Amino acid sequence: MGRSLNRLSPALVRSTPPGMFCDGGGLYLQAVAGTDETVRRHWIFRYAVNGRDRQMGLGALLNVSLAEARELAADARKLRARGIDPIEARNASRAAAQAQNAKAMTFEECATTYIAAHWAGWRSTVYAQQWPASFAAYVYPIFGNLPVQVVDVALVLKALKPIWVTKPGIASRVRGRIELVLDWAAARGYRKGENPARWRGHLDKLLLRRAKVRKVKHYAALHYNEIRPFLIDVRTREGVAARALEFIIATAARTSEAIGMQWPEVDLMARIWTVPGDRIKSGREHRVPLNDMALAVLQQMAEIRKLWPSNTGYVFPGERRANLGSMSVLMLLERMGRRGSITVHGFRSTFRDWAAKCTSFPSEIDRGGRGKKGE
Repeated sequence: MGRSLNRLSPALVRSTPPGMFCDGGGLYLQAVAGTDETVRRHWIFRYAVNGRDRQMGLGALLNVSLAEARELAADARKLRARGIDPIEARNASRAAAQAQNAKAMTFEECATTYIAAHWAGWRSTVYAQQWPASFAAYVYPIFGNLPVQVVDVALVLKALKPIWVTKPGIASRVRGRIELVLDWAAARGYRKGENPARWRGHLDKLLLRRAKVRKVKHYAALHYNEIRPFLIDVRTREGVAARALEFIIATAARTSEAIGMQWPEVDLMARIWTVPGDRIKSGREHRVPLNDMALAVLQQMAEIRKLWPSNTGYVFPGERRANLGSMSVLMLLERMGRRGSITVHGFRSTFRDWAAKCTSFPSEIDRGGRGKKGE
């Protein structure tokens, strides 16, 4: 069995089919002439199962040496000695490997599938878009292309630590999203074991609590005594962004709610703007009373609508998109020399301060049923 193939004894060839050369123990080298006049040589292990001849390919001569072929043939003979068909055993092994590979989804594949499955149920498109954006920025570069099964505490910490102190709010949300994706993967059999992104009794032992990282920085707000001169400045400015900012101040609405407003949501006769639940942070439909200032803005936008090149249905249309973008309002503050000292969201705080100090309405009414103070 130690002889090289080209020194095989003619006695070992025996009565083999044409083009096949026997090395003994069921191992053969098969030579097949190709249509291009080349000869291809392959190793074959021949055996019988219930009197039926079986031939198991062991690889081409160019890739598998004689020593390797003899070792593969020896493994096959051991299986036959146990009553196992080597071909069936190999097929079963390959099928198991393929099934295992199918289960070896990467974290990014799991996250993408999770997001697609839950997208329709999330409260707003802005919230939904934050998921893939936060993963692309902070998670995928660390372990997005790794099998979800291998994601461990070290990898989760590697993704979170760079932003845990500098961006605690974002980091906390990213951690929660990682935890949900890993739970989803475990429920579907893509991973086993504890969830390395779990906070309580786990990461809370390794990371500072968010409240201890730094105090929450509130949005910069204008004092309510300064609103009048500020509004006079806004009203002297032309453009959709200026009218949108006026409306936001008049209604204490969030920017996303105002720039996403469509005309069917507005009842001018009843002086009510009904914001659908899918565009509200709480997820519940919200009715906003329209004061004289808000109505004046809507009447201006109704006139602008007649002259707008394309009627998109949005109250505050954009020049390059269907509706005005939030950056347009921020850039207005930039042009007014106010960006950095105040924020658009801060006008909600200005309204709450005014309502608390200058009116007798309870805070529950001031919030308009939108949730906890500060949201």
